[in-house]
Amino acid sequence: MQVILIEKGKNSMKMQIEGEGETMLIPLRNQLIKDSAVDFANYNIRHPKLDIPIFNFVVNSGKPQNALKKASKALSNQYKDMLKQIKKQS
Repeated sequence: MQVILIEKGKNSMKMQIEGEGETMLIPLRNQLIKDSAVDFANYNIRHPKLDIPIFNFVVNSGKPQNALKKASKALSNQYKDMLKQIKKQS
């Protein structure tokens, strides 16, 4: 995965996320939307096999990069917990 910053404003970020599809984008969007500091989060993929997804979001308070870090960390923790549970059952 490669994240390429396209545009960063005071309250927003727009980035391309190479090498990822909806399997990664949907959880990220959903996690950002849970944050009360985030007004809007979504992505656009014109063609799933040919285009690089563009992800953008807007915050109403704080810095957009802080919201992204918070969401990424929360997702990472969820997946770590899931992996622990799978290992216990194996």
